[in-house]
Formats: sequence, structure tokens, C-alpha cells
Amino acid sequence: MALQTGLQTTITHTVAEADTAIAVGSGSLPVLGTPRLVAWCEAATVAAISAAIDPTQTTVGTNVNIDHLAPTRVGGEISATATLDAIDGRRLTFSVTALEGDNPIGSGTITRALVDIERFMASTPSR
Repeated sequence: MALQTGLQTTITHTVAEADTAIAVGSGSLPVLGTPRLVAWCEAATVAAISAAIDPTQTTVGTNVNIDHLAPTRVGGEISATATLDAIDGRRLTFSVTALEGDNPIGSGTITRALVDIERFMASTPSR
């Protein structure tokens, strides 16, 4: 499989207590926390292209723009879909949507950079 626009993946998650705004520290209500929604959308972008890139490569997030449109209670099933819309050199832009059933709960864009794993890790300061 080649890296090309149109690659798409949907991942599903059931909202657990650990996914709530209370648990992730982003609010005081027992509903899906925005940071967890963002993480699930990012996971969908990674999955969408995983079979199309060399095993020596990965992507790193560079920009996230997601609107969290509606709350989801514990037990709700979320489907996060990512579609690769644009390739500009190493820059990959995805559209993402998240649904609970047929109801939109999130949408936006995520940009990731394609990197060589070894080179990237070598440039990261160790502590």
C-alpha cells in the first residue's frame, strides 16, 4: 500500500470512567473528556497510514484543531474516523470526525509530520 490521500480508518471506543473529564483533569463532569477525544482522533490518524509507511518511519503530531460538539456519558460508544486529505512533503493533513451512533460529537483537522524514527530520536535530548 502506498501513502496516498484518501486513506481512512475508523476506530471505536466505549467511554469508561477513566475517559471522563474528571479522570483526565479537564473538567468536573463524568462525561467524555476532550483530551481523550483528541487522543482517539489522533490514534485514528496513526492507524489510517500505518500500513502505508516504512517500518523505519512514524508520524508525530504538529497541530490539532478539534471541536468537541456534544457530551457523551460513560458507556457511550464512540467511532473516530480519520481521512488523509493532503500530503505536502512530510506534512500530512487529516480530517477527523467522531460519532456516538449517528450523532456527531467531534470534528476537525490533525496535522502530523512523517519522520525517520532513528533520526528523530537522535535529535531528542536525553534526560
